[in-house]
Amino acid sequence: MASKAGARSGAKRSSGSSGGSARSGAAFGLAPWLGIAVVAILLDQVTKLTILKTFQYGEFRPLTSFFNLVLVYNKGAAFSFLAAAGGWQRWFFTLLGVVAATVIVLLLKRHNGQKMFCLSLSLILGGALGNVIDRVIYGHVIDFLDFHVGGWHWPAFNVADSAICVGAVLLVIDELRRVRRGK
Repeated sequence: MASKAGARSGAKRSSGSSGGSARSGAAFGLAPWLGIAVVAILLDQVTKLTILKTFQYGEFRPLTSFFNLVLVYNKGAAFSFLAAAGGWQRWFFTLLGVVAATVIVLLLKRHNGQKMFCLSLSLILGGALGNVIDRVIYGHVIDFLDFHVGGWHWPAFNVADSAICVGAVLLVIDELRRVRRGK
């Protein structure tokens, strides 16, 4: 009887680490996904520090006919939402970022074998925490990427915002692929 139980538990262990199954990604754990988030955070923070050291607030440098580098601060959220709210928004968006990061880590833990899903969440996690770091240290988010075409001018953004957007697009693509496979 003991040998049957040992054989079953051994089979169970080895099936979790074999390649090709849906559970095989579970062998990776959180490390690769958190590593991607850390890379996004580091790229975001290094670029922000570089801009802070080389630009004065409001200074811009055209690089192409449609792209400038500019140093601006955003006390609000996307598109400066609530930027003039009086200061409480700093802590609200910081708390929101921390809560989002916690939920994302739990989702990564639960679904770590789903590569596209976890990649998208990792990018969103890195971006969210990159902006949380700014809010805690500076009281605002540092933005510096400034795109414009013709009469259209987008609000300045940063690497963290880019990671969040790329992650969101990948999340939609992943869900569309999942729905298509289900039909």
